[in-house]
Amino acid sequence: MTSQLVALCFDANDPLGLARFWAGVLGWEVANDPHDGIALLPSDDTGFRIRCLPTQEKKTGPNQMHFDLTSTSLEDQQETVARSLGLGARHIDIGQRPEEGHVVLADPEGNEFCVIEPGNDFLADCGFIGALASDGSQEVGYFWSEALGWPLVWDQNQETAIRSPHGGPKITWGGPPVLPKTGKNRLHFDLAPSAHGDQQAEVDRLISLGATRIDIGERGQVVLADPDGNEFCVLLPDGVTSP
Repeated sequence: MTSQLVALCFDANDPLGLARFWAGVLGWEVANDPHDGIALLPSDDTGFRIRCLPTQEKKTGPNQMHFDLTSTSLEDQQETVARSLGLGARHIDIGQRPEEGHVVLADPEGNEFCVIEPGNDFLADCGFIGALASDGSQEVGYFWSEALGWPLVWDQNQETAIRSPHGGPKITWGGPPVLPKTGKNRLHFDLAPSAHGDQQAEVDRLISLGATRIDIGERGQVVLADPDGNEFCVLLPDGVTSP
């Protein structure tokens, strides 16, 4: 038994505004979320939704994970950048070198993302969201491979990557050194057992793989942390929290 990746969640000061931004960039549909947030439903084979959840906390440092968006040509890359800027993104400097072909942007709430140049073999056939690129250890890559039942597609020099057998984005971890964690992550995963699974049994399995319990969240969700301390939620088997 493995968990399903239901959603990637963004903590947002303006959930509707952030959802509209990403809907415009990705071409996804905005939908009602069962509890307070705003959901985006994929229009491609990404395989999980995006949830924008309300928070009063302000962003204070770089996120632990970010999107790598792919391009089919230089013109396509330029169009994605221009569309993002028109929707409220801005250029940011995270130390990228002038000779690097990707463009680094931040969404209206400062969440970093990259628009990758065409010809990137590693992200070939991964779709528009080519990867969720993460700061993390080799151990955490192994943990998420077991947690989701996604095979390792890269495991070299303590860098790891996994991908669903059904396709869609890769999730990558850059290996050491891992930045110190300061406070709650701005982005986190929502998992759920399969339709006929058991939430507590899945929580127990994830803990046996190296997760730690943080608390019982609202409306029946269980909040855990992976071996690097990154928070994630285990929902009920229907993929939503209880009423």
